[in-house]
Parts: sequence; structure tokens; C-alpha cells
Amino acid sequence: MSVLKLLKNTFLFLLFFAISCGNRSNAINTDKEEAVQSRDSLRNPSIVVGANRTASYLPLLAGKRIGVVANQTSVIFKSHVSSSAVESAVTPSTAGNQKKFWPRASSEAVEKHTHLVDSLLSHNINLKKVFAPEHGFRGKADAGEHVKDGVDTKTGLPLLSLHGKNRKPTQEQLSDLDMVIFDIQDVGARFYTYISTMHYVMEACAEAGIPMLVLDRPNPNGHYIDGPILEEENRSFLGMHPVPIVHGMTIGEYAQMINGQGWLKDGRQCELKVIKMENYTHDTPYSLPIKPSPNLPNDVSINLYPSLCFFEQTNVSIGRGTDMQFQIAGIPHYRIKRHYFNFTPMPNEGSKYPKHEGKECWGYNLSGTERLSEIKLDWLIEFYQMNQEYGKEEPFFYKYLWRLAGTKKFQEQIEAGWSAEQIKATWQEGLDAYREMRKPYLLYP
Repeated sequence: MSVLKLLKNTFLFLLFFAISCGNRSNAINTDKEEAVQSRDSLRNPSIVVGANRTASYLPLLAGKRIGVVANQTSVIFKSHVSSSAVESAVTPSTAGNQKKFWPRASSEAVEKHTHLVDSLLSHNINLKKVFAPEHGFRGKADAGEHVKDGVDTKTGLPLLSLHGKNRKPTQEQLSDLDMVIFDIQDVGARFYTYISTMHYVMEACAEAGIPMLVLDRPNPNGHYIDGPILEEENRSFLGMHPVPIVHGMTIGEYAQMINGQGWLKDGRQCELKVIKMENYTHDTPYSLPIKPSPNLPNDVSINLYPSLCFFEQTNVSIGRGTDMQFQIAGIPHYRIKRHYFNFTPMPNEGSKYPKHEGKECWGYNLSGTERLSEIKLDWLIEFYQMNQEYGKEEPFFYKYLWRLAGTKKFQEQIEAGWSAEQIKATWQEGLDAYREMRKPYLLYP
């Protein structure tokens, strides 16, 4: 009888264990399915950048003398960041209790690429010179730092700076060329100066009567449009065209708009050809395999850049001089409870003289922010209000905020106590008109 009872109890225990394991297995499978569904939302066909479509442009270069506008992002990928690469590399980050999924480039795609210059030379293209934008050919110079002319040590090609004594190629520099190629990764913000460089290159080519070829690349902020429209009187190298801060166009589309809207000097037209991408839409998530400049090290910083760049013209540090550039914000002496995060800027690559160097700054770690589809003004307004309440050492705004905003009304609105919603409401009429204006130049859905 005791044996039967033991067998019965053993059977019941095994049955209960099996049911429990089954439930646990189902829970694990459910978690996996949810994770896969989250990753599926980022799955897209493999994007083929313009530079990779060599068969479409190499015949156009044969027998011609070529100049190239390029930097460290001007590469041909030997393996694309495909849907499977995105799936395997996507990792959840947490901010609060909500998971946020960001696309991550696979290490394979990062490591296996050839620079466009090297590729052209390997195909016996008569490459005469390289023009370098802000940050230089290798992308190492500080923001705004003058870049000197030189010689590329690897190829022996002349390097001509477009961010030094001249921002526009001279006619002498173009006199021995039959065509210019423009291939630089943009991040979709009006004040990111590569589109200003492109404007000047197009203008110089139009004056010289030579064509320009744009090898198109994705816009990592191409999924939205936002910000005030630049007013003509506030035009500068940080904003040359009447477009919003986040323009929602690839660099090839933007070049077409410059031409089509007659924005070149004297209304000239540049003979322009764009090598389109394959399998790209404006809503396609894209992780840049190579950082586009020293202070935009990852996807989060690139997505926060349009919102945090305003702080460049304030007394708030946005992480230059740290390894979290454009992901944190803080200022010395603001040891307020809700400002729980602290950091100390020190000289580093891309920031030889960071704001508040050597001073402990208190503020926010924004690296867990959910992927934005708008310019977020709340952080700027909050810091301004705290500066008014606690900060007596220096003015909050510096001299040239209007260059970033494109309008002097922006600072006036913040100083008058306007909310983010009130400020953004004043942008809408301009944004609606811009959306209509850009339609003829779009190359992708």
C-alpha cells in the first residue's frame, strides 16, 4: 500500500512538473515571439547605396578627368546591412519600463567596405583630386575647425579643403576636371553643413559647365519633417535654404531641390545626375555603419541631434568632450535633485576645447530616449527656465542661436515663456508649404 502511494505521489509530481515546464516553455516562446515581432517591424529589404551601384556610374566616368567630394563615409560596402543583419544586430535598450528597439549595423558590414576613392582607382578611373568638407577627408577635425589642403598619403592624390580658405571650389581647381562626384553621408538636418558644401560644389560646377554626379545614401532622420523654415535674412553656412531643420530628404533628393528651386547663384542650373539607392523608403530604419562626424558616434546621437543642437548656442553642454556626445545635457552648479546625472567634459577626438572643460556638469542622460519623430523642445525650455531661476553667472543664450533656428523669433518665444506646443504651432504653415514644394524632387516613397 505504501509502495502504491509512493508511485501515485511520484506520478502526480511528474505530471505537475511537466505542466509547469510546459507553461514556462510557452512563456519563453511567447517572449521570443514578441521579440521577433518587434524586430520584424525593422525588417526591410537590403538597402543598396548609390556608391554600390558601380555598373550604373562607372561607364559615365570612362575617359573623363574626375574630382571627388568625399570623407570617411564615402565607401562601397562589400556586404550590405541587410534585413538579416539588422534582425540579428537589433538590441533592446530600456528607458523606464518600455523597450525601445534601435537598428544596429552588423560588424560584418562595418568591417567590409572599400573607400570610393580606392575603388575608382582600382577601375583605372582618371581621378585627379579629392575635395574635403567640414571635419576633413578622414573625419577627424573638430566642428567648425579649418581643414588644410594636403596630399592623401595612401593614394598621393591632392586633397583640397572646402572648409578652410574657401568653401566653394575655385574655377582654377575645376579647370582640369570633366566631372565631379559627390558622395557624403548626411544626417538630414539643415545645420549639418554637408548640404551647404554640396550647394557650393553644384554652383561651381554650373559656372564651370561640368556635370556633377551624386551617389545617394539613406537619411537616418528621413522619417519625419519638423522645425521652423529658415528666413532669408538668417541665411548662413549653417542654413542656406528656406527649408525646415529636419528636411526629410536624401542628399540626392536635396540636390534636385537646390537645382529645381533655382537656389544657385544667378539662378544657374547644375547638370546633375543622381545614382539612386535600391530598396529604400523614407521610413526605412537605417543604422549608419560609419559615424558621419566625430561627435555623432551612434544612432541615438544622430536621432537626438536635431533636438539637442540648439544647446550649442547656450551655456549647456551636450556631451562634447565625453563619449556620449549629443546624448547628454548638463551645466555646472545645477545640483538639483531632478538633475541626477553628472559628467565632466575633457578634450578628446573631435573636441579639443569642449564647453565647460574640466567642470562637473549636472543634467540628464538622454541616451535611453525612444526614437524621435519630431524635434523635442522641452529640454531646451526646461534648462532655460532653470537658468532664469538659478543661473546668475552668464546669459543662457549665446549670440548666434538664430543661425541654428533659422529665425530670431525662436529665442524670443522661449524668453517670452511660450510652451513647446505653442512654438511648434507657429511652424505648421511653413511645414505644409514645404511638403508641397519638395514633392517633385522625391526619388523614394
